[in-house]
Order: sequence, then C-alpha cells, then structure tokens
Amino acid sequence: MAGDDIEDVKRSVTIAGHRTSISLERPFWNALKELACSEKTSVNELVRRIDVARDGKGSLSSAIRVHVLKSAQAKAATCRVEP
Repeated sequence: MAGDDIEDVKRSVTIAGHRTSISLERPFWNALKELACSEKTSVNELVRRIDVARDGKGSLSSAIRVHVLKSAQAKAATCRVEP
C-alpha cells in the first residue's frame, strides 16, 4: 500500500443544490468514481443517493466508505466458486 493511499483527499460535491466537502482516501474516491460510471450516473448523484439512504445517521464520509465496501463485497460474491 502506497503512503498516498491513506492520506485524505478533500473534494467538493453538490447534494440537492448545496456544495459540501468530503474527505476520503484516494482508493475510495477511485472506487466511488468507478461505481458511478458502472451505474451510468455522476459522482454527485451517487453521493446524493448514499446521503439519502443514510437517513442522517453517521457521517457522509463513513456512509460512502461502507457503500463502496458493500458494493465490492457484492461483486466478489458473484465470483465465488462453490467447492
């Protein structure tokens, strides 16, 4: 793991017409962009959906990390081969 991977990268996104800053590690930003692309949507729209789904619980950054992790786990589950 490169040292740059664990440093926070702050980016601004627009949610419901309001700008907000989010700090995530570079691998999470990259995965979020890939998810948005695979869903044929923008990062802002994906972040808006994640924000709505969290229903005000926890931080938005944490909700994004959990969403990215769950998406990766779901993808990995489709690749598992039963013995």
